Amino acid sequence: MLTALMKDPQYRPMKIKELAILLGIPKEKREELKTVLDILVAEGKIGLSSRGKYTKPGQEVINGRFVSNVRGFGFVESDELNQDLFIPAGETKNAMPGDLVQAAVLRPASGQRRAEGRIVKILEHAVSQIVGTYQKSRHYGFVIPDNQKFSSDLFIPEGKSMNAENGQKVVAQILSYGEEGKNPEGEIKEILGSITDPGTDILSIAKAYDIPMDFPPEVLEQLEDIPEEVEPRDLQGRKDLRHLQTVTIDGEDAKDLDDAVTLEEKDGHYFLGVHIADVSHYVKEGTPLDREALKRGTSVYLVDRVIPMLPPRLSNGICSLNEGVDRLVLSCIMELDEKGAMLGHEIAEAVIRSDRRMTYTAVKKILEEEDPEVCREYEALTPLFLRMGRLSSLIRERRRKRGSIDFDFPESKILLNEKGFPTQIKPYERNSATKLIEDFMLSANETIAEDYYWQQQPFLYRVHEKPDEDRIQSFATFINNFGLSLHISGQGIHPKKLQALLDRVENTPEEPLISRLMLRSMKQARYDVEGNGHFGLAAEYYCHFTSPIRRYPDLQIHRIIKENLHGELNEARQAHYRKILPGVALQSSSTERRAEEAERDVEKYKKTQYMTRHLGEELEGVISGVTGYGFYVELPNTVEGMVHVNSLEDDYYQFREESYSLTGEMSGREFKLGQRVRIVVEQADPVLRTIDFRLANSRI
Repeated sequence: MLTALMKDPQYRPMKIKELAILLGIPKEKREELKTVLDILVAEGKIGLSSRGKYTKPGQEVINGRFVSNVRGFGFVESDELNQDLFIPAGETKNAMPGDLVQAAVLRPASGQRRAEGRIVKILEHAVSQIVGTYQKSRHYGFVIPDNQKFSSDLFIPEGKSMNAENGQKVVAQILSYGEEGKNPEGEIKEILGSITDPGTDILSIAKAYDIPMDFPPEVLEQLEDIPEEVEPRDLQGRKDLRHLQTVTIDGEDAKDLDDAVTLEEKDGHYFLGVHIADVSHYVKEGTPLDREALKRGTSVYLVDRVIPMLPPRLSNGICSLNEGVDRLVLSCIMELDEKGAMLGHEIAEAVIRSDRRMTYTAVKKILEEEDPEVCREYEALTPLFLRMGRLSSLIRERRRKRGSIDFDFPESKILLNEKGFPTQIKPYERNSATKLIEDFMLSANETIAEDYYWQQQPFLYRVHEKPDEDRIQSFATFINNFGLSLHISGQGIHPKKLQALLDRVENTPEEPLISRLMLRSMKQARYDVEGNGHFGLAAEYYCHFTSPIRRYPDLQIHRIIKENLHGELNEARQAHYRKILPGVALQSSSTERRAEEAERDVEKYKKTQYMTRHLGEELEGVISGVTGYGFYVELPNTVEGMVHVNSLEDDYYQFREESYSLTGEMSGREFKLGQRVRIVVEQADPVLRTIDFRLANSRI
């Protein structure tokens, strides 16, 4: 009876209690049932999962998250297996990306072959709405998902379409997830507009990531009680720093200026002031503004817009350290010696007045180019910038010596026309001005974190843990192919060793690949209540203090700091923070990941869209990656595309892992990292975010 039950196609793995109830075996007989089950397990007639569930013969059952592929198959990511479980097309049970599923392992991993299985049950759906294009029929319609990893279109019954027109971008709520062989069903909740309307494409991506766009009425209502200018009563008890030369240094397009800097030099010592907008003065804990800020977690910076964490009236107004007006700040004033070593610090509520709203471009022209015209325009401030440049170099050198890893990937600057189409893409690289602000902000973040770590107050830290030993070992094995090595001790790897490796490969053809693979071998930084240090920065203590306008963790620790300054961080308040901070850390880490993914997706989309206007053009690029199925070529404007091995028709090319190259069997022709090549733009698919190149006939 037991084995017959398990042969039933509908049988799902069960623990002994469920089996006993199903078989009608009383509680007092369960021990006898367990004996029988153990014998059957030993004989291989049934299986026993790692979670104590009895399965079909040889069938282990695991729980995990489903990751789908555009071709219909997918994988289950689970801590219960050493590698992802491959799920063939037809065995996915209509699971959607991110669903929590129960999967049966049908075939364990063997050699180079992945473990294979099928989804038994969907435990929890991760997706409740879909963004896509509406396809209209006479009495019904379908939403074709923008995300190609959704294997099914969403059926929209009559009366559930909001009268959407054919081809419009829409947001649809899922009402039924469907069964095998049947489409999921839903209703349209929002019409975003025609795909040809400027900005609809980016809006669709933001909606697909479920990023909140509009602020709810109760938040807008609260804004009415917030003043537009600093009131005299707000200055009481604050340190008055309005006499100091004070500047903000940001990008040309920035409107939310949340940090300003001052720098005095006395008796050979530097007094660096990092002054951060006192957002917590206006956004009180538990208010609608605060709840909405926590929900959003971070501002999201897309190509044509910013989706702010706080309403613009705050982020661009009273909380922005605008030129020539009084602003409330939380200041970290640090004393450093002539070598850039930290001697002491003060944390204070203060008031400042920024003298100039500087741009990175202008400060760069002063520091790097000594541009006469710019130096004349900012003559009164030029000595200040020169002091800042000197201190920045000292701080950066000290950080380099302790082993901080400096990844220097060029960012992309994408310019759009009035129709939202990308007209220019160029690298947006760091310069002396961006590094200067980075050095000063990192110093403040470390100083604040160390102070509160030793006070043993409840706090929110920015944590970057050591890489997993197996991942860094795999990376070390990989770089052996290039004649490079990493010494890994019993305590793991020190960041100084990794920075030394980056220094060694600087300006070599291998640098881009090795930098990217090194980054992938590391863990992602996150927020935590435990101050376990920041591996990448080689910092024992680190937090995010400097951007409360656009990051919730910064706003959260500002409240803790201010309560502590006022002597209000009593046992009850400490207990309160210990209770809420783990949830804040989790939410902030999650919304940060969401923002990063959305920003990356929009950038890929716009780059692919840009290349649709350049089909057939011959361009020059550098091979940035090589695989068995082709090689990637990066253009000077940061756009990357693939030359598929199948398009190399002059020879049969083999992938050589030891040199990361493709070599022709007959000709010996080789394609390797860093090699300059001429390509022709063959295809660009914005929906799939893919760009295909083919090799041009001409050679460099």
